[in-house]
Amino acid sequence: MNSNKGTKLVLAYSGGLDTSYCLKLLSKQGFDVFAVFVDTKGIKNTDEVSSMHQKAMQLGAKEFECIDALNAFYDKIIRFLIYGNVLRNNTYPLSVSAERVIQAMLIQDYAKKLNAKHIAHGCTGAGNDQVRFEMAFQILAPDINIIAPIREKALTREQEVSYLREHGIDLQWEKAQYSVNDGLWGTSVGGSETLVSGKSLPEKAYPYQIKKYEPQKIELSFEKGQISAIDDQPDDVDVVGLIKKLNHICQQYAIGRDTHVGDTIIGIKGRIGFQAGGALLLIKAHHLLEKHTQSKWQQFQKEQLSNFYGMMLHEGHYWDPVMRDIESYLENSQKTVSGTVFCRLHPYRYEILGVKSTFDLLENKYGSYGEQNKGWSDKDSQGFIKLQAMANKIFHQVNKSK
Repeated sequence: MNSNKGTKLVLAYSGGLDTSYCLKLLSKQGFDVFAVFVDTKGIKNTDEVSSMHQKAMQLGAKEFECIDALNAFYDKIIRFLIYGNVLRNNTYPLSVSAERVIQAMLIQDYAKKLNAKHIAHGCTGAGNDQVRFEMAFQILAPDINIIAPIREKALTREQEVSYLREHGIDLQWEKAQYSVNDGLWGTSVGGSETLVSGKSLPEKAYPYQIKKYEPQKIELSFEKGQISAIDDQPDDVDVVGLIKKLNHICQQYAIGRDTHVGDTIIGIKGRIGFQAGGALLLIKAHHLLEKHTQSKWQQFQKEQLSNFYGMMLHEGHYWDPVMRDIESYLENSQKTVSGTVFCRLHPYRYEILGVKSTFDLLENKYGSYGEQNKGWSDKDSQGFIKLQAMANKIFHQVNKSK
């Protein structure tokens, strides 16, 4: 008799090869597998979700659940990444790592409501996601047992495909030459080229191909750091809808492609391609608006905290109390970050042209940089410069003869 028979297990399910293998294996082991897909892209109630549902049931799931996570994803994570202009290694907008936090959060919540004693995931032992998922589960649901079949068996892709075929599941997995994770905050792309240092991903690897070639001007409006309108049009959509709209606009120009190279949580170097035009344009536009509306030291201090916040999020430390402290600072810093940013889109690139804001500190009555001083005299300038030099002047005079 199978000791697992009737035991509830929640599987973090994506519909890909790894989680499909896990679903089949665990159902064969007698578990009642609840396959949970956390939607961080916005595809709920589409044919894609229906196909995932059908496949999950074919693989042996007791139930399939699609959880709409878009609003939670934005409210708990994305807005702080925008407030902080967070780019990992000055390049990557944390598209995948940001998703994993909200996915883990909602999966453990679902497991608790179901009173399930087991949670499973399809991560390997060589990636970041195993750390992100399991740290979340251990912190938020310490009494739930974690199962990681791919990692535990050290399986290859070929072994997973072979197992599924042996059990009557042949879905032509070999056709998936590239691993693609597509979400609200960007699309990551992995392939043989990203496993080495000297190759780049080919055009065909990216899911969004160029469709527009004529330059297009676009206006992004912000209200206290949050995007509020595109081209000043009264949209009947919320912030998430605006981000989705901006993603679509940027995808038509194939904007936002790059390769991120960084240090993984487990200590090795990692390389991944991505296409995140909407995220990058939003961050860069927001950053320019901040340059016009925030003080020198606000920007300086926020940059330090934002870099730390991004690193902690990337490495799965979202639940450390310091993260809430930093979020409070980031939110408070956005009081004057309101206005419109003017951009121009081109094939594969964008320009940030300028801003208009009632909080603009550049346009003031005291002076214009390099042109005219109205708020101080030439004597004021001389005295200021003399005092600015004083500390180093003393140092060099004292130590010159020594």
